[in-house]
Amino acid sequence: MSAQVGKLTGSVAFIGLGRMGLPMAANLVAAGFDVTGYDRSEAARASFAAKGGKVADSARAAAAGKAIVITMLPTSAIVASCLIGDEQALADVAPGALVIDMSSSVPGDTLKLAEVLEARGLSLVDAPVSGGVSKAVDGTLAIMAGGDAVDRAMPCLEAMGARVFRAGKLGAGHVIKVLNNYVSAAGALAAAEALIVGRDFGLDQDVITDILNASTGRNNTTENKVKRFILSGAFNSGFDMSLMSKDIGIAAGLARDMGLQMGLLSLTSQEWNAATEALDNGADHTEIYRYVDAISHRG
Repeated sequence: MSAQVGKLTGSVAFIGLGRMGLPMAANLVAAGFDVTGYDRSEAARASFAAKGGKVADSARAAAAGKAIVITMLPTSAIVASCLIGDEQALADVAPGALVIDMSSSVPGDTLKLAEVLEARGLSLVDAPVSGGVSKAVDGTLAIMAGGDAVDRAMPCLEAMGARVFRAGKLGAGHVIKVLNNYVSAAGALAAAEALIVGRDFGLDQDVITDILNASTGRNNTTENKVKRFILSGAFNSGFDMSLMSKDIGIAAGLARDMGLQMGLLSLTSQEWNAATEALDNGADHTEIYRYVDAISHRG
C-alpha cells in the first residue's frame, strides 16, 4: 500500500469519466486507491472498468458510503444537479465526507454549493486542473486547490498532478483556473493573428513559430500547439472550443461582478464566443486559428 493510500480514510467515488476524468480516475487506481467511477456514458464506464476501476450505474450508487467524492464535469450547474439536485449523488455518502470539485466551475456557484454541503456536515474543496489530456494521462497536471480541507484532499490530488497549488480560500481554485484559461486564450488569439498576418506577407509559418519560440512572443500556444495541432491541420488537442469560451466568460463575469473594467478580457471573451458560434459543435479550441483566418479575409 502506498503512503498516499495510507493517508486516506475510506474509498473514492469519481463522477465524470470524460477525456480528462477517465485518465485522472485511472491514475488514482494505479496509485492504489479503491475507486468507483460513474459517467452517463456506458462506453466511458466500460473504459474505466478496463483500467481496473469499479463502476456504478448511477452517481448516487458510485458515491454511496464513500468518504471522498470527486467530480470532473462540464459546468457548475451540472455539478450541483449531480450532487444535490436530480441525481442526489451525496444522499448516501459517509458522514463527514469530502467533495473535491475538479471541474471548471463558476466561483459563486462553488460558494453556494459549499453552504448546502456544510449544512449536511460535508466539506468541499475546489481543485480544477490545467495541462490537457496528455498531462491527465501521465499524472502531471497542475492542480489549483481552494478551501480549508485541502490537506484531506491532498493524497488524491497528488496522485493526479505533478504540482498541487494551495490557491487560497474556497473558490480560489476556480478563480485562478478561469483566469489561467483567459491568459491562455488571449495568447492563442494573438498567435493565430500573428501567423495569418505573417503568412499573408509571404513568411513561412513554421519559421514564424520558430522565431516566436526563440523570442519574447512565445506562449503555450506557440510552443505546444501551433505546429502539432494548427499547422498540421489536426485540430485535435482534446479541449473543446465551447469549454474555453465558457471559462473566459466566467472570468469576464467575475470581473464585472467585482466592478472592474477589463477591456482585453471582455474583448477576448467576445471573440471566443463568436468563434464558438461560427464553428461546428464540438470544435477543438485550436480551431480559433480557422475562425481568425476566415474573418480576417472578409470584405
